[in-house]
Amino acid sequence: MAKQDEPEKSGHDIERVAKQLDALDKRLDNVDSVVSAVAERVMKQPITLNITCPSCGHKVEIAIIGVEKPGR
Repeated sequence: MAKQDEPEKSGHDIERVAKQLDALDKRLDNVDSVVSAVAERVMKQPITLNITCPSCGHKVEIAIIGVEKPGR
């Protein structure tokens, strides 16, 4: 069997993809801002994460301590 050629993309399809890429870029910028804010907060105060394994129920405690002293 011969392969069928893919239909050519119209200008409308290209514009739609460009808009979707712009929206994705904005979302990634927002995620970057949130991660940066959390990282700055972590650097100012200690944080403890308590994680429980959903499979075996083992509990793990992770302490994250920043380089800045509290109160600065």
